[in-house]
Amino acid sequence: MKSNKKILIVVTNFSGNDKIKDTGVWLEEFAVPYLVFKDTGYELAIASPLGGLSPVDEGSMSCSNPEEWDACIKILRDTTSLSEIDYKDYDAIFLPGGHGPMFDLAKDVLLKEIVEYFYNNKKIISAVCHGPAGLVLACDKNGEPILKNKKVTCFTNKEEHIVKRDEDVPFLLETKIRELGAKFENASPWAEYVCVDGNIITGQNQHSALLLAEKVVEKLN
Repeated sequence: MKSNKKILIVVTNFSGNDKIKDTGVWLEEFAVPYLVFKDTGYELAIASPLGGLSPVDEGSMSCSNPEEWDACIKILRDTTSLSEIDYKDYDAIFLPGGHGPMFDLAKDVLLKEIVEYFYNNKKIISAVCHGPAGLVLACDKNGEPILKNKKVTCFTNKEEHIVKRDEDVPFLLETKIRELGAKFENASPWAEYVCVDGNIITGQNQHSALLLAEKVVEKLN
């Protein structure tokens, strides 16, 4: 089934540093929504700040992963540079997580511009786990954070502590989102949880990727 809707998926280029090694995008958070969107018939573009390789977090690679995810790994090896994307052509944007986005998407000024365009033009903005890091710079036309007074979720401080990454990341995403004035919501660690507030759709962790993708499809249709 072919649809005339288009989704821009923006992934990280960050693979690690002295503190945090072999990170990047969490495979499930890319693969599950990607396959849902593809099966729905949407036209997809996979972009990253620099283009080229979007590294897959080693922790998300497992022999128990579905075979169809293998093709998704190949797609992540050759992404389009964000600067080459005509983002105004797209109906929705989606940011998968993994710890990578905390280091590059969180401070990318072009992504900020793109997210603000989507927000001001009432297009769908979606992100899962650490993906909402790519939304923290974006402001509305009055200069207020787009997440202010919105129901938002992400990988929680508690989950970050459990995986022992709270000392390794540049900031705690839940704390940052609360500081921006969002109405932060979450379930217990590793539970499936998605917030929908207008056109902003966010998921708490990798287990929320499928539900988030379904909510995006629901909105687009």
